[in-house]
Amino acid sequence: MALRVGLIGFGYWGPNLARNFGEIRGVSVTAVADRRADRREAVAARHPAVRLFEDPAELIARPDVDAVVVATPVSTHYELGLAALKAGKDVLIEKPLAATGAEAEMLVEVAAREGRVLMVDHTYVYAGAVRKIADLVDTGELGEIRYYDSLRINLGLFQSDVSVMWDLAIHDIALLQYLVRRRFLTVQATGGCHLGEGLESVAHLTLGLDGGAQAHVNVSWISPVKIRQTIIVGDRKMLLYDDLEPDEKIKVYDRGVVFDEDRPALLRDYRIGDMWSPRVDRREALAGVCAHFVQCVQTRARPLTGGPEGVESVRVLEAAQWSLRHAGQLVKL
Repeated sequence: MALRVGLIGFGYWGPNLARNFGEIRGVSVTAVADRRADRREAVAARHPAVRLFEDPAELIARPDVDAVVVATPVSTHYELGLAALKAGKDVLIEKPLAATGAEAEMLVEVAAREGRVLMVDHTYVYAGAVRKIADLVDTGELGEIRYYDSLRINLGLFQSDVSVMWDLAIHDIALLQYLVRRRFLTVQATGGCHLGEGLESVAHLTLGLDGGAQAHVNVSWISPVKIRQTIIVGDRKMLLYDDLEPDEKIKVYDRGVVFDEDRPALLRDYRIGDMWSPRVDRREALAGVCAHFVQCVQTRARPLTGGPEGVESVRVLEAAQWSLRHAGQLVKL
């Protein structure tokens, strides 16, 4: 029997979710809910067979909806996700999982109690380039990961209920969870509201991880250019990941420093070796998200980006938000 999906929210991300779920064999998007009439009209034009609702509660209550996908403002994630889980639906929620760590933990508890799949859409984890980087990390190609540096900036899209950290920096927290797989120990954050909107539009995070690895994340909504670049440094090799690069998204550099064996504190030379660019799967990352959610629902498997990952990422963001509002004080996690 086909998996029947109900989608709540048809704003920026909703149409992409509807399209990707609609392309999976054995899956049908049967219902869409959105408070705005113009968005419901857009659904009717693109997906005429889909049932439309203004009230999400009506969609959640329908017996012909097996799984619910939540693509609404962050402040509504908890209420909608909780209602869907209690109604016996499997749930996929757009990042972040919830607005607070307490809410995220409650969603995880309810999902476990109800025996439901709960997954958060950490989209970049499902990108072909990121999967390739994970292979390089897991096989030891880069060696021990020492340093992660990310620049994630653009002009807009401004969010109405969360700061730029919750909108953009969460991608890097999810990537660190997946690639480095070490516990977050500390976080410091600075930034500011530079357009008078009341929410931070620029932020800089420093994250300390178990084992001595460190990550720096720079996010902004007010850059004249869009940049999505990440540098990962291991003790054997280094790489550059440029998500906007059409062909060579990953470049691996056989570079490093050589210290004197007798005097380890003394730099002896630089190692400058080859650079190479591995082939990566070019399938749309969101297609991977939707396919993985469907697989987990059908097999009752634990999602790669499930409740625990969602809770941890929200807890890190909460700590970063506190640090930012307190002059960049170090927060221990």
